Amino acid sequence: MAPTRQLAELALVVDGEFEDHGAPTGVVEDVTHDSRQVGPGCLYVAISGAVFDGHEFVDAAVDSGATGVCVNRHVTQSVPEIVVDDTRRALGPLAAAVHDHPSSEMGVIGITGTNGKTTVAHYTYSIALSAGRKAGVIGTIHTMLGDETIAAVRTTPEASDFQRILAEMRDKGAELVAVEVSSHGLDMGRVSATRFAVAAFTNLSQDHLDFHGDMESYLAAKKKLFSEYEVGTAVVNVDDPAGASIAAGYSGEILRVGAEGDVRVTEVSTRRGRTSFRLDTPWGVASVESPIVGVFNVENASIAAACLLASGLDLEEVVEGLGSLSPVPGRFEVVSGTDPILVIVDYAHTPDGIVKMIRAAREMGRSRVIALIGAGGDRDSDKRPLMGAAVSAADSAIITSDNPRSEDPESIARSVLAGVTLQTEVTYELDRRRAIYKALEIATDGDVVLILGRGHEPFQEIGEEMLPFDDRVVARDALRRRRKSANSQSGSGSMG
Repeated sequence: MAPTRQLAELALVVDGEFEDHGAPTGVVEDVTHDSRQVGPGCLYVAISGAVFDGHEFVDAAVDSGATGVCVNRHVTQSVPEIVVDDTRRALGPLAAAVHDHPSSEMGVIGITGTNGKTTVAHYTYSIALSAGRKAGVIGTIHTMLGDETIAAVRTTPEASDFQRILAEMRDKGAELVAVEVSSHGLDMGRVSATRFAVAAFTNLSQDHLDFHGDMESYLAAKKKLFSEYEVGTAVVNVDDPAGASIAAGYSGEILRVGAEGDVRVTEVSTRRGRTSFRLDTPWGVASVESPIVGVFNVENASIAAACLLASGLDLEEVVEGLGSLSPVPGRFEVVSGTDPILVIVDYAHTPDGIVKMIRAAREMGRSRVIALIGAGGDRDSDKRPLMGAAVSAADSAIITSDNPRSEDPESIARSVLAGVTLQTEVTYELDRRRAIYKALEIATDGDVVLILGRGHEPFQEIGEEMLPFDDRVVARDALRRRRKSANSQSGSGSMG
């Protein structure tokens, strides 16, 4: 079946009113919501956003050679128009039609939830590659197809970009694509008109209430993946109460993951940076040894395994892939090498995520756990004291700045600090670089230092500036300085 690329036909796809204004109606080769990306053969969709109204850029799109425009009101007679009630909702279906519905020709695995999306997506991608499948991943850190990498702008790309990326992956032979599906993306229709071979749910905890308003609305956004899309198999973590709720109301084919689920993990044992466990599935039982640490990562691995089993991989292929999982940048990433102080960088920025990181550090049997956190500006402010309460599970807490954006960094940090309980040793250092150095000064051999909140991010957002700042780079520099200082003191002592 040929892709739908005639403007009159595209208008039918979105129940739009079509008006050619007597202008030539050329073939549409691409769809975009960004007037700066418009060129000949492109359909420009004018989206009304929080900051800009895309209708103001219709003339610019026409000047750049747009074949037509999709708008929510008549604004030009220079090119053909498709008029719809909601251009944002029309964007995905239009892009999917122009690119010939790429998700129908490969296995798209959509993963939603508060924590674990990135890790599950990368585990899924890693296992698929290990099994010899041509696989891709679209998410927070980057978009990849095989070894080809493209930096990510947001967790779930805008609908026109998303369908274009899927089409490129399809055209390059992708068989499986793991996609992080954010609640924002679901509410804003960024993955609309996509067929998901598998839709997975990890967990739900407080985050993004600045956008959703309350936890009920946040969960409702997540549930859209299981109620408003064509899904082959749902994979749901039923150990999470929200997951149990989703599973209870789901009528399609489903794999429940958890202690009482269809896919279960038992006999978990961690030793020297590797974890062994027994994996029980409808396809059989297997013993697994994997280079992962932490109960939360075993849970993530079991969800990834379920996604791939539902996608048709053999249990033996999945087990082999679990045994050679590649690390996920900025997710429980060890940056200290062989140093006697274990330094781990992670993206955890929710109360639940912080608790899980500290618990995983405890499981490693080290001496003390020192945890450094801040909170992002222009985001859910209600969770800030809850983050402080969560970090109280560490032996020592360092409260600092994260990405303050347009907010006052001190005000944010004080809100986090307000939640820290009195029994925890607390250090307050607003400068994040100095805070990381201080964490290494406090630490002694055998301790674990957790640097939380930013993970893989290479920039710190302060005001309108994006300043180069990578927690991993700064932590390694702090370790080098600490070792140099220790060696210097040792050398001075030997000469006395």
